Amino acid sequence: MDLVLQGGGVKGIALGGALDVLLASYDVRRVAGTSAGAIAASLVAAGYTRDELRAALGSLPYAKVPDRALPIPGLGELTGLLSADGLYRGDVIEQWVADRLAEKGVRTFGDLRLPSDSSADPLLYSDDRAYRLVVTATDITRGRGLRLPWDYRAAFGLDPDEQSVAEAVRMSLSIPVYFVPRTLVDVATGRTSRIVDGGVLSNFPVELFDRQDGQRPRWPTLGVGVIPELPGADSTLFPGLPIRLVGPLALVEETIATAISGHDQTYLAQPRNAERVFRIDTDSVGVVDFHIDAQRRATLVANGRRRATEFLDEWNWDDYLKRFFP
Repeated sequence: MDLVLQGGGVKGIALGGALDVLLASYDVRRVAGTSAGAIAASLVAAGYTRDELRAALGSLPYAKVPDRALPIPGLGELTGLLSADGLYRGDVIEQWVADRLAEKGVRTFGDLRLPSDSSADPLLYSDDRAYRLVVTATDITRGRGLRLPWDYRAAFGLDPDEQSVAEAVRMSLSIPVYFVPRTLVDVATGRTSRIVDGGVLSNFPVELFDRQDGQRPRWPTLGVGVIPELPGADSTLFPGLPIRLVGPLALVEETIATAISGHDQTYLAQPRNAERVFRIDTDSVGVVDFHIDAQRRATLVANGRRRATEFLDEWNWDDYLKRFFP
């Protein structure tokens, strides 16, 4: 199967439980993810087994992920915001991803090339698209979404085989204002683009691997969501600031949270998509609740495992094909 994992910050812990169930029933050929979904997707693409994935995701140092520019609460966040447009650097999470991928011999997207496949959709299997992993990001300088590694060459003149997987994942999880944006330079024009969270334009691109040549899909594409509905107050994007945001700044915060999690709602409600997607209950934690304790992490994983089991007990690939591809 192909698999698409939604972004959702700390809520993405629940993806570990769902993947534990899905990988017991399916081999994953291609996997896409946004933000937290990109982290889990990169490990799946690198070849982590169920046991290895469970151990790796359990080792992520959540409390260290918000890494301040200065080691002083409040002042560190303010310094980062004023000097680099982000409360936190994001170096801890990028290094963690790089280390986990290195354990499987993966550094660049060239290490995640798919084997040749004559029956594949040629529109989705060109030289720049034949990869096991796709992560989404948003180029706010040009106002466009990015599907990495697919768009490296067309948008920036970069060879996708040579680009760092960990860096692409870090771009995908660059929650605006919370993490410092990353940059990419167009080698032809020298223009620098600022890159933020892929969820700003598409947080759950379940259609990413859909065939474009009019042929029937050869296997299912399933989507796993961790944000059942638009976030409320628990999705605060500025937890490190010494004051609670009010007025216009609170409006900006709510707008960012809505953009990250709500853009795909209408599309995902279409029957062909709704029936291949399941969502996990993650209401107990917020998007940036990185100081979550072990018990709540375990609850999220259990919720993911339970929901995936329920979905597979009810879902049938042949019935899906008969309904939508008669």
